[in-house]
Amino acid sequence: MPVKKDKDGNRYVEAEVEVPGSPEQVWQAIATGQGISSWFVPTTSDECVGGNTVSRFGPGMDAVAKITAWNSPESFVAESEGGEAEGGPGKVATEWIVEARSGGTCVVRVVHRWFAETDDWDGEFEGHAYGWASSFFRMLRLYLTHFAGQKCSAFDLAAFSNDSPPDTWRAIKSAFTIDEKAQRAESRPDAPKVSGNLESLEITDPALLRVRETSPLVKAALEGQGDETPELLLRLDRPAPGIAHLFIMPMGEQTMVSIRFFLYGDEGAAAAPKAEAEWNAWLAARFPHEPPA
Repeated sequence: MPVKKDKDGNRYVEAEVEVPGSPEQVWQAIATGQGISSWFVPTTSDECVGGNTVSRFGPGMDAVAKITAWNSPESFVAESEGGEAEGGPGKVATEWIVEARSGGTCVVRVVHRWFAETDDWDGEFEGHAYGWASSFFRMLRLYLTHFAGQKCSAFDLAAFSNDSPPDTWRAIKSAFTIDEKAQRAESRPDAPKVSGNLESLEITDPALLRVRETSPLVKAALEGQGDETPELLLRLDRPAPGIAHLFIMPMGEQTMVSIRFFLYGDEGAAAAPKAEAEWNAWLAARFPHEPPA
């Protein structure tokens, strides 16, 4: 998790997770547009050297990278421009690695590399690695454990709040009744119908806990939240089998709200349009603000 240097002087951070599945199954989930879109963000990939990957994180937030290495089902590298001319970190290379383990599991590792002579960007990249380890890799493991290879009907919604992050998060949580003992969550009567298992987001790794103190991105998200992490991860049984991920992110004077649903199989395909419309209406009623310019 801490920033390291390789033999060429590149700074890098990495995160890893052990997941169920063969290398081929895991590769489909982390290296193809259809697979990535089934647990992360809407993504397209040309799946070949010289091609592009495009990941859509929200309105006006597309991440474009060129594939520079493709070794299916073991690893691939995609490079993106980090805005060196504007004071950014320059070119950033992201490598994904799949390593088979005994017992029908694989380790997935992501490595972000960039060249910089200062530590100006260390906190931001530690924040990226923290996000993989603390949230998104949990979603990958959920997908591969319960829904691998199933047709996915996903929707990704965003809104912007002028309230503080803690107040914004309280508004999001007001949609749910949460039973900590049973680890269950169910929507309240005035919210779209949702129920499911509450997936743990507990952080015990000392390296991740340190990043909470050193990364500006992570510190900003946690400020004023007390002992609570402003994030929910649910394994759904309603409106259909699937995954829901809700979180907030400070963006200047506003707070971005992100809600992502991944609904699987024919039941998910049938439920997705209504669920998306209902959550869009719920967000618009509670956060009737324009996104930042």
